[in-house]
Amino acid sequence: MSVTSSGSATYSEAVEGSNAKRGLWSSRLAFILAATGSAVGLGNIWKFPYITGENGGGAFVIMYLACIAVVGIPIMMAEVMIGRRGGRSPVNSLRLIAERDKLHPAWKLVGAVGVLAGFLILSFYSVIGGWAVSYVGTAASGQLAGQSADAIGAIFSGLLSDPLTLLLWHTVFMALVMVVVARGVRSGLERAVSILMPGLFILLLIVVGYAMTSGSFGKAVTFLFQPDFSKLTTSGVLVALGHAFFTLSLGMAVMMAYGSYLPKNISIAKTSITVSIIDTGVALLAGLAIFPIVFANGLEPGAGPGLIFQTLPLAFGQMPMGSFFGTLFFVLLIFAAWTSGISLLEPIVEWLEEQKGLNRTVSTLGAGVVCWALGIASILSLNLWSDVAPLSFIPMLEGKTIFDLLDFFTANILLPLGGLLVALFAGWVMSKQAMENELSLSASAFSLWFVTLRFITPVAVAVVFIYNLI
Repeated sequence: MSVTSSGSATYSEAVEGSNAKRGLWSSRLAFILAATGSAVGLGNIWKFPYITGENGGGAFVIMYLACIAVVGIPIMMAEVMIGRRGGRSPVNSLRLIAERDKLHPAWKLVGAVGVLAGFLILSFYSVIGGWAVSYVGTAASGQLAGQSADAIGAIFSGLLSDPLTLLLWHTVFMALVMVVVARGVRSGLERAVSILMPGLFILLLIVVGYAMTSGSFGKAVTFLFQPDFSKLTTSGVLVALGHAFFTLSLGMAVMMAYGSYLPKNISIAKTSITVSIIDTGVALLAGLAIFPIVFANGLEPGAGPGLIFQTLPLAFGQMPMGSFFGTLFFVLLIFAAWTSGISLLEPIVEWLEEQKGLNRTVSTLGAGVVCWALGIASILSLNLWSDVAPLSFIPMLEGKTIFDLLDFFTANILLPLGGLLVALFAGWVMSKQAMENELSLSASAFSLWFVTLRFITPVAVAVVFIYNLI
């Protein structure tokens, strides 16, 4: 027993010493803002409203909340715990834990899957973030005012068909991300989210306040919160399960990276639950901001991915002070995308610092430029390479452009695979005693988390994984 205790103490001291050099979040609030900034992104403001609209509203929302509880929170706690336990980049945290607990070294690949997923996602996420940057100018200049649906559609089509304009905004967005990440934990990540996240909440509340004056706010509330389970299909349940997993930035090593900067005296469970609640609250507020405007203008709530860049601009163009509130909305969208982009770049930068011995600025520049260059392929696939479908010889990938392939590969393979491996590692492989020490939960709370992570969460993620593939 004394040998084990001594070894554990030495391990903990080594991790603490490493963290002291690398930097730590200054407070629980700083971590919550950063993790929430990662979780709150285009998935909340863009995807959640349209998939809610496509899947019938209130019943889908209830199923989504249940999925957050049984899939999202357990995996988030596991990822943060692994990050803090290892005290390094996701890959090296898993390597160190495997060495400490005498596990197979191949488990470090769980971290590698997440880092790769985040890196690939950022390459095309930055392109979409660039759309939001572009639309701020479009809305502010009054170009949306009084336009027909065809004219609004032409504005969006014109943007996608112009590779040089897309490259400009992609470059601007990636530069914004790199500037923050290069400054490190305290001066970069923490300072940025302490400004951007309150700003995002204020902007969202302003847009919700405006939506309350539209005359259709009650209809939106009913649509979101009055369940009609006859409208919920099996496909809708699986979409809710998948989105609950993806919206919290799980499976992409972000929470492991952020967890590695988390001081030992901060509760992983409380912060994970808080982040999940805030993330869900933002998604619901986004629905309350968007659906009243949609209903007031006689538009379709299930308009799909075009809801943000085609349906809503049409509504903003028809309403009083539409240019002002449209501009605010797209600034809000930039803030959400920016905080997520920062988190997607962080894991690979953290790894480069450790593995290659590069300083923070060089690591950020190297990773950022490669990611930016990969994004060019996504840009070209929207126009000049729109007919290029490199893997069409595979039936399920037939007709998919490079942009589509990156989206499919990350969302349907890497993210669920990463989440499933995290659940298996924490639920079946990692030292139970080590997890109890890290989580510091009561016996009953730990048992609830452990049983959920071990038996329920992996099955749920595996179902989404298999469903997406077939």
